[in-house]
Amino acid sequence: MKFLLPLSLSLLSLFSVSAQAQAPTALVVAQASSKGTATAQFKTSAVCDMCKARIEKSLAYEKGVQSAVLDVPSKVLTVTYKTDKTTPAALRTAVQKTGYDADDLTADARAYNRLPDCCKKTNAVH
Repeated sequence: MKFLLPLSLSLLSLFSVSAQAQAPTALVVAQASSKGTATAQFKTSAVCDMCKARIEKSLAYEKGVQSAVLDVPSKVLTVTYKTDKTTPAALRTAVQKTGYDADDLTADARAYNRLPDCCKKTNAVH
């Protein structure tokens, strides 16, 4: 009985020290992951809200993309991504394969032909 109290106090202090030692490590990991992000903007050929939904959904499936937001009136797509997972060139290609122009890359012909008529470049903005 004499040894039970000191033993339990020793174990309690050991667990509290190990818990405190792990807390700063988690903070460092969170800082390191936030530093590996970048933002890229692309001019697209999107003309309507259906285009917006299609492009944003398509990029949501791309590896490393954290967010994709298309401003329809200006036709500018803003993508936040992890720099160790993807590149702006790969993101432009993903937009192109969805059926839309991305900066100087012309839309993939097969993907463009599958777009609804309202999403074609020749259609007036609505």
